[in-house]
Amino acid sequence: MSELSTLQIDLLAWFQANGRDLPWRRTRNPYYILVSETMLQQTQVDRVIPKYEAFLALFPTVEALASASTADVIRSWQGLGYNRRAVNLQRAAQAIVAAGYPADPAGFPATPEGLRNLPGIGAYTSGAVACFAFERDVAFLDTNIRRVVRRLLVGPEDAPPETNEQTLIDYAQQLIPQGQGWAWNQAIMELGALICSAAKPQCWRCPVNQHCRAYAIWREANTQLDMWQPPVIKPRKKAAEQPFHTSNRYFRGRIIDALRALETQQSLDLASLGPQVKPDWVGNEHDLTWLAKLVNGLAQDGLLIWQQQPEQQLAEWSVRLPA
Repeated sequence: MSELSTLQIDLLAWFQANGRDLPWRRTRNPYYILVSETMLQQTQVDRVIPKYEAFLALFPTVEALASASTADVIRSWQGLGYNRRAVNLQRAAQAIVAAGYPADPAGFPATPEGLRNLPGIGAYTSGAVACFAFERDVAFLDTNIRRVVRRLLVGPEDAPPETNEQTLIDYAQQLIPQGQGWAWNQAIMELGALICSAAKPQCWRCPVNQHCRAYAIWREANTQLDMWQPPVIKPRKKAAEQPFHTSNRYFRGRIIDALRALETQQSLDLASLGPQVKPDWVGNEHDLTWLAKLVNGLAQDGLLIWQQQPEQQLAEWSVRLPA
C-alpha cells in the first residue's frame, strides 16, 4: 500500500470517529450548504450554528430568500458581521431562481465553474458547495485546509520553500481519494480546526503525523514532541494594523446596526445617524463628509438606500435599508 493511500485511510478513519456533528454535515441540500459556507467565511463555527438555523427558519428555501425583502435579509444577518455577504447571498439565490430552479434542477450550478458565475461566489465557496452539496472530488482552500496541506506535503509555514496558492491547490487535489471528496475535505478541514492549529498544533495526537513533513522537521529539532509538547511556531510579522474600533469596517457595521433598528422603510438623516455611529460626533462639515463617504460605499454594496436631496443640506440627506 502506498504512503498516500495509508495517509488517506488514517485521516478518514480519524474523522469518522472524531468529526463534529454539525448541522450542515447532515444535508446535501445545495441551498443549505450555500448558506452555511457563506456564513462560515470569517465567522467561527459556534457563532454560525444558531444563526444558520435561525436564517433557514426565516428563509427555508432558495425561492424564499430570493423573494424576501433585502432589509429583512440584512436584519437576519445581525451578529455575523461582513454584512455584504447577506446581500451577495440573496443575489446568488435570485440568480439561481431566475435560471429555473427548483423546477429545473440544473438551475443550481453543480460545478465550481458554474458556481463561480453566481454573484459574490469566489473560489473557496464554489469549491465547497460543489463538494459538500454535489459530492464532487474538487479541491479548495480555506485557512485550515491550506495550513494542513502546506505542513503535510511541504513543511512548516515559516521555513522554505515558499508556495503559492495554485501549488497548494494542486497538492490538495492530489490528496483527495477518488469518490470520497466530501469525506476527505471535511476531514482535512476538521484536522486543521481541532488538531493542526496555527499556533499550537497537537502533533502528538495527530492521526497523520507519520506522513507529515512539518512534523518530521519539528521532531528533528525537538525530540520531546511526542511528550505532549507542541512545536514552537514563529508568528509571521504583520504590518501594524489599525485598531478595529477605528476602522471603516467597524463604522460601516454601526451604520447598518442603526438602520436595522428602524421600522420598515423608515429612514434616518445624517445628522441623526452620526451620533449613533461615531462617539465623538460633532456634526461639522468634516464629520458629515466622512459619514457620507461611508454611506456611499454601503450604497454601492447594496446594503442601504441613499436618499439624496440636492436642495437640502448634507445633514438632512437620509438613508434606509433596501426594500
